[in-house]
Formats: sequence, structure tokens, C-alpha cells
Amino acid sequence: MNRYLLVMLGAALGGLARYAIGNAVTQRFEVRFPLGTLVVNVTGCFLIGVLMTLFVNRGDPNPALRLLLVTGLLGGYTTFSSFGWETFEAVEKDTFFTGAANVMLSVLLGYAAVWLGAALTRWLARIVR
Repeated sequence: MNRYLLVMLGAALGGLARYAIGNAVTQRFEVRFPLGTLVVNVTGCFLIGVLMTLFVNRGDPNPALRLLLVTGLLGGYTTFSSFGWETFEAVEKDTFFTGAANVMLSVLLGYAAVWLGAALTRWLARIVR
């Protein structure tokens, strides 16, 4: 099957799983904390840990399966799993500083980008009125 179709199919299934699981957790546990997102992110990290370890240890015998499951399914489910794996890899390769920098920069710059995007949108909305 075409590589792009594999990624697209996996991403569609991952996005659907993210929506279904996030909603189920949110409805089951009515708390102000974004528990559904946390569950999706943590389970995505667990799954990428399992899958990538299997693929790496076995020499990635089936690249199409990796595209479907990791790039597609987990990519659609949560990109946080990729962040977790890349940080793990950096720390495992004795580059703790790179792993720590990835965590700090991703969280801080990600939050700053959300804040900036929201501030810019609010500012533009006031101008357009």
C-alpha cells in the first residue's frame, strides 16, 4: 500500500481514538483538570515506547507497519508521544542535556506560542470590531 495512504489511514484511526477516549474520560470523570488529554498523551507515550522498542530491536523489519502505527496512528492520536520518544532517545544516548532542553523548550515555547496566538487573536478581534 502507498506510504501516504498508510499514514493517512493510521492518522484517521488515531484521531478517532483520541476523540473517543478523550470524551469518554472527560464524561466519566467530571473534573476541571484536562484529564482526557492527559490520558491520551500518557497512553500515546506508553504505546510509542512499546512499538519503537520493538521496531528498533528487530531492525524495523516492516517499514509500512511503522508508518501505519507510529507515524499515522500515534501521530493522529497524539504528537506528544513523539516528543516523549525523542526525549527518551536523547537521554538514552547519554545526551541528558539535549533531552532536558527538549522538555523545557517544548513546554515553555509551546505555552508561549499559545499565549502569543491567543493575545494576537484577541488584539485583532478588537481592531476588526
